[in-house]
Amino acid sequence: MSYPAIRLRRTRASAWSRRLHAETVLTPADLIWPLFVCEGDGVEEPIASLPGVSRWSVDGIVARGREARDLGIPCVALFPNTPPALKTEDGREALNPDNLMCRATAALKAAVPEIGVLTDVALDPYTSHGHDGLVDAAGYVVNDATADLLIAQALNQAAAGADIIAPSDMMDGRVGLIRAALEGAGHHNVQIMSYAAKYASAFYGPFRDAVGSRGLLKGDKKTYQMDHANTDEALREVALDLAEGADTVMVKPGLPYLDIVRRVKERFDVPVFAYQVSGEYAMIEAAAVAGAGDRDALVLETMMAFKRAGCSGVLTYYAAHAARLLAG
Repeated sequence: MSYPAIRLRRTRASAWSRRLHAETVLTPADLIWPLFVCEGDGVEEPIASLPGVSRWSVDGIVARGREARDLGIPCVALFPNTPPALKTEDGREALNPDNLMCRATAALKAAVPEIGVLTDVALDPYTSHGHDGLVDAAGYVVNDATADLLIAQALNQAAAGADIIAPSDMMDGRVGLIRAALEGAGHHNVQIMSYAAKYASAFYGPFRDAVGSRGLLKGDKKTYQMDHANTDEALREVALDLAEGADTVMVKPGLPYLDIVRRVKERFDVPVFAYQVSGEYAMIEAAAVAGAGDRDALVLETMMAFKRAGCSGVLTYYAAHAARLLAG
């Protein structure tokens, strides 16, 4: 039997050759590390539904920032676990310049200035009803009044030192309003990474445990987060946010929406990020514990999938773990 002259397996035959011919490269610089902030000093609170992930008091967040720097991770993302007594119908704690988010941001920028700090703009960590915005008497999340609060929240975070403002609320028009407010306040170099295509997903449960909103949510978020049946609508959302001044856009969740990542990258050719959300993380952990897969291999394969689909970077709770794996 004769074989063709072309054998695609030749370049796969050794590790050095596979490295040489790799089409996609993953490095720690492609990772953003989400971190949960809690009150106290010297506090670490493990999150049961996110094995291996904890809430940290501000001093612990600073330590994680130093860890990220040493691992080559360029940016961390902050999410507060607001004490229940400070959660209100209107989420006013979001506007407190001394809230958890602002204190952690300022402490990070003072101690580890070379690390980027991304801050979440939405009201759900601060509201007693668990929604991302203000709710009317019928239970509907109102758009324009919510956007006014989001502007003030973004300015509050920028004043604390945030490098990237990341609106995750999915209110219409909020990116343009926030961009104008940042410019007006002199925050010309503060970036906006818009959660442009954020879906009403079943994969967010452990995150809600982490920020303390599980059990508070009345109803669901389907009137403002996207329907998972839709892809063309995601392109419209991205187009609007880019036109309003977003520097980068995000798709959330990650792996179940890689088709959205690819469509966004091909249509707009802008930096696209994906969030490997809490439910995705929890599934990998469950598989590893059950012996259904090797954790390290699963982590690196999923990170490569994001990059291959067109991501400039990935928000993942595995950021530090993946960076160590990549360091060999």
